[in-house]
Amino acid sequence: MIFAAGLGTRLRPLTDTMPKALVPVGNEPLLGHVARRLHDAGFGRAVVNVHHFPDQIIHYLHTQPVEGMEFLVSDERDMLLETGGGLRKAAPLFDADSPVLVHNVDIFSNADLRALYDGATDDATLLVSQRPTSRYLLFDDDMRLKGWTNVQTGEVRSVYNDLDPDRCQRLAFSGIHVLAPSMLRLMQSWPQRFSIIDFYLAVCDKMVVRGAVQSGLRLLDVGKVNSLAQAEEFANSLKMSK
Repeated sequence: MIFAAGLGTRLRPLTDTMPKALVPVGNEPLLGHVARRLHDAGFGRAVVNVHHFPDQIIHYLHTQPVEGMEFLVSDERDMLLETGGGLRKAAPLFDADSPVLVHNVDIFSNADLRALYDGATDDATLLVSQRPTSRYLLFDDDMRLKGWTNVQTGEVRSVYNDLDPDRCQRLAFSGIHVLAPSMLRLMQSWPQRFSIIDFYLAVCDKMVVRGAVQSGLRLLDVGKVNSLAQAEEFANSLKMSK
């Protein structure tokens, strides 16, 4: 699944007239770059959720297809459901017996998506890294998710009342993760709109939510207008490395 429903407020004024997913990086929009990465990793179908300028994204999917990729649309134009709610709504579009790889549309990376997917044997596998940020996921020595912290404010969230953040590994979420069908079934009892990170934090004591680290991982969050030139360089470097 490609999360493409966001408002893209940090990319204004571009997103005043187009969805974030169609903001161009070089000769291709963000959505096209991510779709090609998934195709190159051997995936033949992607669910794309839409909300902001949804008809523009649907038109793009119908007219600028990535050869060999089938696209299904999960329409959220009536309400933006956030990441967890978006997955919950899209669940009927997935293969009920297979894990789902989820990829934010504004993330560029050199991640080995096929290795992440094939190695995901837990209820959820989150690609994480040591990139600097203010918000980290907290993992134990077995890379089991235990909580979340904001290092600037000192806030800690966890279902474990005795959690000591200083004894945990602090790793940054990449926006790329794999969910087993067990997680999709569990979230059916959740409200219509919720964050996938809130969901993971709430169920990590009952389900196995594990972090995965890949050697040499490079990530770029294309969240602001001034990051677009850097994203084009990143995309070109990925093409050259094939």
